[in-house]
Amino acid sequence: MESNNEEKVQVVTTENEHIEPVKLWTLFKSTFMISAFTVGGGFVLIPLMKAKFVDEYHWISDKDSLNLVAIAQSSPGVVAVNASIILGYRMAGMAGMFTALFATVLPPLIILTAISYFYEAFASNYYVKMLLKGMQCGVTAVILKVVIDLLVKQFKKKLVLPLLIMIGSFIGAYVFDINIMYIILVDAIVGVVLMQSAKYD
Repeated sequence: MESNNEEKVQVVTTENEHIEPVKLWTLFKSTFMISAFTVGGGFVLIPLMKAKFVDEYHWISDKDSLNLVAIAQSSPGVVAVNASIILGYRMAGMAGMFTALFATVLPPLIILTAISYFYEAFASNYYVKMLLKGMQCGVTAVILKVVIDLLVKQFKKKLVLPLLIMIGSFIGAYVFDINIMYIILVDAIVGVVLMQSAKYD
């Protein structure tokens, strides 16, 4: 059980939603566990963070999480690290940022250090390869679920422009293999120019 005197940081949100105060130890523990058991890169870490910090703890709003994920994706550097820095800062300021950052990089640092001593055994082990393939299937399912959830939310809003942006972005990335950075840049420009109306909030 967590201590009653555990440090808490009040979060300021841009929406009229019930946002709980952030406990730094809970933030560290949750981010550490997510990072330790995430296989497949930063894109897998993001939906798990959303499930934990938005859906379970209610520390940030769903809209804020999507905005911050877009920033993490479009910023230079590792997506998982960018996401942890931005989400940690959004949830609990500088203390939250350093807490989330340390908790995110610590598990892979420990695991990779251990693996480096037994690299040959890991690289050629049949069971390790099968284990990783099974994990990749699970990762695909997690990402697919998040995509479906986001699509359902957008369709419920019944706004044409966001749907067109999504479809156009998908076609550009999947069909024409356009660099994701260019797609995000174009989407950002469209958002600034055409989505100032309150109905798109």
